[in-house]
Amino acid sequence: MQPSETTDVLNRPISQELLARGMTRLAYVAEDGTPRVIPIGFVWNGAEIVMCTVRNAPKLPALRRNPAVALTIDTEVHPPKLLLVRGLAELDVVEGIPEEFLRTNGAYAMTSEQRTVWEAEVRSLYDGMVRIVVRPTWAKLIDFETTLPSAVEELVRRREERRRS
Repeated sequence: MQPSETTDVLNRPISQELLARGMTRLAYVAEDGTPRVIPIGFVWNGAEIVMCTVRNAPKLPALRRNPAVALTIDTEVHPPKLLLVRGLAELDVVEGIPEEFLRTNGAYAMTSEQRTVWEAEVRSLYDGMVRIVVRPTWAKLIDFETTLPSAVEELVRRREERRRS
């Protein structure tokens, strides 16, 4: 997929709605060679998906060894809307709490009092974090109205060919 095609997919209105959701599923290859998929909060900054994690997270050695990742952002309604993204994870160790982490967790409904308590707890627990930054190299939007999974697109094409013959 060309970079411009990836950008076109990510700039579609439905993609932008999904990129504003704040929760994704991150797939990677674990240290033992088996696949892993984990839910993780994220922020879309217009060019990159940024996720934050603790410095001792088990996924970090695996991502250092094999940075290839896939992400899925989806909805829970019918018809489902899915944004599939692939890219390479870059790890950025930072002191303190990254702003993206605080913004990601702002997606959850908290009163101002709850937010104050939560933020104080976070700041007392973490002296630093790791930003997992993914610049999408491939993206596909599936909304089951204007776009379908490629295998279903193939079935639709075959059905139309049968109807024409």
